[in-house]
Amino acid sequence: MENKSHAFWAGLFTIGLGVAIALAVFWFNLDRRVRIPYDLISHTNVTGLSTDADVRYRGLEVGKVQSIRFDRAHPGTIVIRILVDKDAPITRSTFGSLGLQGVTGIAFVQLDDTGADLAPVPTSAKHVAQLPMRPGLLDQLQQRGDALVSELQSVAARADAMLSDQTRTQLLATASSLQHAADAVNDLAQAAKPAATQLPRTMNDLARTLASTNALVTALSSPSGPLASNLNKIGSAADRASGALATMDASLQSMSARLDYETLPRMGALAADVSGAARAFDRAADTFSTSPRSLLFGVGRAQPGPGEPGFAWPAAAGTQH
Repeated sequence: MENKSHAFWAGLFTIGLGVAIALAVFWFNLDRRVRIPYDLISHTNVTGLSTDADVRYRGLEVGKVQSIRFDRAHPGTIVIRILVDKDAPITRSTFGSLGLQGVTGIAFVQLDDTGADLAPVPTSAKHVAQLPMRPGLLDQLQQRGDALVSELQSVAARADAMLSDQTRTQLLATASSLQHAADAVNDLAQAAKPAATQLPRTMNDLARTLASTNALVTALSSPSGPLASNLNKIGSAADRASGALATMDASLQSMSARLDYETLPRMGALAADVSGAARAFDRAADTFSTSPRSLLFGVGRAQPGPGEPGFAWPAAAGTQH
């Protein structure tokens, strides 16, 4: 009986411990967050999405997918009921899209917001607010599949045209030209090798030339250098020449004054004397031409004029003596 009693208590303890562990697990796993419902209205495929899938707001988990059903009032429309934390910033510009978890193909609901209208969206279990569902990446790829296929065909056609026989011939010719150019560059490098060997010596000579030029410039720019001395001598000579010119100018002015006040009046008097002599000579020549004997007997006495002694008026015409 004692062994059976111990077995009973051991079994009872084991059962109680199991129940306590189950209650603890249930207690710690119990979700105490308050969540409110929203309906996502989707007009595209929801491949990979299932109930209890995660709902994330810009990467942060904020809820779960409760149910997925068709909208009987609008054929082709899918209504996704989600439960979102009450504190999640759901606004009138919030929208949903499908995201994929890696390469597993399992989808989740990704919520985002454009920021156009930040007013909160009221919702409750009786009046569930609706949010738009935008196409995900795969849906966009499917919608643009025809355009992508067309572009791929165009690219393939262009690639085929680039790989034509004519293009290959041109590429081979271009490669041959490049090879010839490379050979020419190699020959040029070989020809320039002696010049490159002489380059260090040339650089040394150039350095010495620059040093000599620097020394020459320093000597020329020195105040006591030959250039400054020669310039000073030239300046002194210019000063002396300026003084000589000033003296010559004074002499010319003095000569001009003497010419104006002494020489020219004398020249005027001499010209007057010469004019008088010329008139006298002219009268003498006139007298000689009219009375040549005056050269021997002299000039006769001139007839007295009116008012002079011995003047007589000539007789009137027709007077009888």
